[in-house]
Amino acid sequence: MTKQLPAAFSMVAAVTACAALPYLMGSCVKAKSDTVPKQPNIVYIMTDDHTAQMMSCYDTRYAETPNLDRIAKDGVRFTNSFVANSLSGPSRACMLTGKHSHANGFTDNEHCVFNGDQPTFPKYLQKAGYETAIFGKWHLESTPQGFDKWEIVPGQGDYYNPRFINMQNDTVVEHGYLTNVITDKSINWMENERDKSKPFCILIHHKAQHRNWLPDTCHLGLYEDRTFPLPDNFFDGYEGRKAAATAEMRISDHMDLIYDLKMDRQDLTSNLKSTYLSFVNRMDSAQRTKFEAFYEPIRKDFFARNLQGRELAEWKYQRYMRDYMKVLKSLDDNVGRVLDYLEEHDLLDNTLVVYTSDQGFYMGEHGWFDKRFMYNESYHTPLVMRLPKGYERRGDVDEMVQNIDYAPTFMQLAGVEVPSDIQGESLVPLLRGEKPEKWRDQLYYHYHEYPAEHAVKRHYGVSTDRYKLIHFYNDIDEWELYDLQEDPSEMNNIYGKPGTETITAEMMERLRRAQEQYDDPIRHQFPI
Repeated sequence: MTKQLPAAFSMVAAVTACAALPYLMGSCVKAKSDTVPKQPNIVYIMTDDHTAQMMSCYDTRYAETPNLDRIAKDGVRFTNSFVANSLSGPSRACMLTGKHSHANGFTDNEHCVFNGDQPTFPKYLQKAGYETAIFGKWHLESTPQGFDKWEIVPGQGDYYNPRFINMQNDTVVEHGYLTNVITDKSINWMENERDKSKPFCILIHHKAQHRNWLPDTCHLGLYEDRTFPLPDNFFDGYEGRKAAATAEMRISDHMDLIYDLKMDRQDLTSNLKSTYLSFVNRMDSAQRTKFEAFYEPIRKDFFARNLQGRELAEWKYQRYMRDYMKVLKSLDDNVGRVLDYLEEHDLLDNTLVVYTSDQGFYMGEHGWFDKRFMYNESYHTPLVMRLPKGYERRGDVDEMVQNIDYAPTFMQLAGVEVPSDIQGESLVPLLRGEKPEKWRDQLYYHYHEYPAEHAVKRHYGVSTDRYKLIHFYNDIDEWELYDLQEDPSEMNNIYGKPGTETITAEMMERLRRAQEQYDDPIRHQFPI
């Protein structure tokens, strides 16, 4: 027996009833004003490219994430949580500002520098008396503003012996594995560096689960006995979906043997080999010895087998899944360290703990890795929260939410008036157990980065709990429409099919209204 999440996410949900019970049970009691902390602490943990399929409180087919599940078990799990632009830097800018990419100015990773002078929620929290900090991935090209303490990794960061840029603009190399180091710095700040007379907000931003999935050496041997089931649409032919057919993120064709799968050999070359070597050469001799001792037998077996075609694609998928799982194991362990610290120091009752990812990711669905598309595996993102005392909501929150909602939520919790130009909605009423009559029934999405890596076409769209309409544009002019109830895997584009005229007109009108509401200038280029 399986629990079915709403249609907008049903393709990645396979949660057993007994596993799901802790997240479904609980009351929706409105918080009492005399028990609600006036300014709760905020611990915001965000990973990169972690998808709900690989989080066991959402889906039990693949991963075990007991510490992430602790947050959901003791709090809430959002079942319809989405991003506004499925790409790392833009997603982070949406989170900080509470605005869509076209409004905050950071539309893509290729050409943009985040304007740090604009309002962000950490700046508002500082003015309200909070002490703020961020450790880990920033990826916005500019210097962080609004933080009393920051230490960020350059670019995507290094898994091994990582570099950090500090507030003096010095670059310091730290020995160890990045996920552990970020957690060390975060706990040290909470324990030893912050002003404990003030409420605090800390952003713990991990590189994990980002490509190319280099595990901590202590986890290299994990999951090698696991064989992961192929997604039903792993060998997708992309019929009726021109943009999907031209994307360059197929595991079979575009996952690099050296860079992604560590099958390096002296006589082999690839466009990414030098980048791979720059990563693994960061290891010290002990780390590198363990790494090579693990992968060398796998390499010998792989090259001896000379796999081709479907066999090669399936072999690549299994290696991808195993390495992703190993990186995830470190992440889950370190989330557990943060939760343990908060519990041991009696901070949980006065702290909102948030866990999410900057977007979802493909784990072989449509034959892909990476993200970017408005299709649900990358559009949907996990979101769980452990609530401060007085916020009694527990279990699933099924309302449609988006990462532009985080900033107004944190601001309202801190007692800050949310400015009218913020485009997101505060989630505080939902956390109180309320059922707002006018809560949104659709979400808007816009992906801007093309031409670029993975060749995903620019597109925008609108989604409801039942339907999704997408327009691919720039060097293409293609529309796609999906019935998420009948086609949760988004394989059958019904745009233009007989009998869809009414729903097409309705979704077109929804799209027009969304673009007007958020003042997206693209509507002038492609008027509806």
